[in-house]
Amino acid sequence: MKVAVLFGGISPERNVSIKGGLAVIKALQEIGHEVIPIDPAFGVNGKLSVEEIISPANSISLEELTKYNPKNIIDCINSELFDDIDIAFIVLHGQYGEDGKIQALLELRGIPYTGSNIKASAVGIDKLASKMMFLAAGISTPQWMTVRQKDFNNYDYFEDIRSELGGNLVIKPNDQGSTIGITIVEDGNLDEINHGVDLASKYSEIVIVEQYIEGREIHVGIVGGEALPLIEIIPEEGFYDYEHKYTKGKTEYICPAEVTDDIAEFIQNQALTAYNIVGCSGFARADFRLNDEGLPFLLEINTIPGFTETSLVPMAAREIGIEFPELCDRIIQQVFNKNNHDVETEE
Repeated sequence: MKVAVLFGGISPERNVSIKGGLAVIKALQEIGHEVIPIDPAFGVNGKLSVEEIISPANSISLEELTKYNPKNIIDCINSELFDDIDIAFIVLHGQYGEDGKIQALLELRGIPYTGSNIKASAVGIDKLASKMMFLAAGISTPQWMTVRQKDFNNYDYFEDIRSELGGNLVIKPNDQGSTIGITIVEDGNLDEINHGVDLASKYSEIVIVEQYIEGREIHVGIVGGEALPLIEIIPEEGFYDYEHKYTKGKTEYICPAEVTDDIAEFIQNQALTAYNIVGCSGFARADFRLNDEGLPFLLEINTIPGFTETSLVPMAAREIGIEFPELCDRIIQQVFNKNNHDVETEE
């Protein structure tokens, strides 16, 4: 099968995507697929060889991203690079990759792709929209307030936030991943809140200020509508930020997480409920905080989670005997199984 692996892109998660793309390319080649590596940031010149792909160590700056033109993505998908592609395996994160835009372009060309569809991708990356859906479905999620441009630097509004949510807060962009642009405020200091809002606003027009939930960090991978074993994340210090996610030895991972069977089953069911109401397909990851009373709070659902061999979804899959190349192949096969089912249903 001829598989285009889409990686890189032009979001602040570009470098994370390159790492994942390289891992998927090698895994699919290992099991016999003809793989075409494509970085849509380079437009019609996006086809690369494996030797040309350099896996960066650090995150990319907003200034560095300005050299990539979003029109390149349209030119890339509309080019001859995709003339005889059987399927696109998307390992793009964030804007123009995980938000429904690349999915829309592929659909317009009639090219099947892995992961969630346009609508689910757009909802999943939008923390405000997805949190409202979680509440409507009866899923606990931390209380939150939004900050929009008119309230940037508005200390009176920040006092209202502190009064409503308390002094321990998480401030983050509405549509970003990999903990980029996140600030933890522990004592309700208004200057720190202002700083956090200012940082998050560089990445999103809407800033989410969320009540910080003391407790354990639990993640649930989902593949093909099946919840995988829970993983607990224990950072060396501080919180699970970009450095702890992508620096070896900075974080301890416990899989399966050491929780009772009933709590594990409850969290898995909550993850599947969120997956279904958002409309996800293929694979995803749900992120929770588990408080001292054993109550899970769903933070967000990621429709294209990190996907290197050591990322969380592959780690959980390996726990039940699914190695990384097989996992990649399963995700591809799910697309064709779903398409065949849809055709049969229509007939």
